[in-house]
Amino acid sequence: MEAATATAEFLGTGRRKTAVARVRLARGTGRITINNRPAAEYCSQEEFSRVVLGPISLVALDGLVDIRILVEGGGSMGQAGAISHGIARALVAMQPEMRLALKKEGMLTRDPRMKERKKSGQPGARKRFQFSKR
Repeated sequence: MEAATATAEFLGTGRRKTAVARVRLARGTGRITINNRPAAEYCSQEEFSRVVLGPISLVALDGLVDIRILVEGGGSMGQAGAISHGIARALVAMQPEMRLALKKEGMLTRDPRMKERKKSGQPGARKRFQFSKR
């Protein structure tokens, strides 16, 4: 019988637009799962995977941490930004000395840009109906 080794998990929540990612990070072999699927299967675009793995490669922990991610809401790039933000927060929880490097690259800052709401009396958020003099 194998002895159960308790590895500490570090949590991080990331947000971008309407996407929310809950990240669980632990020391391990480099397995990354997003919504219970391997990251390679979930990340179809190269840009998506580059954004997601940005914080890990920045602090040189490629292949040294296992990451489980649950992400919902938003589009693919919004989810990528949320995952990146969550991973950065979890890394800071794991090793506080990483904070300076991650903050310098802007990975700990929540991107405040949101879609502007549509206003009544016009066709979109900023677009106006065509003005007719006569």
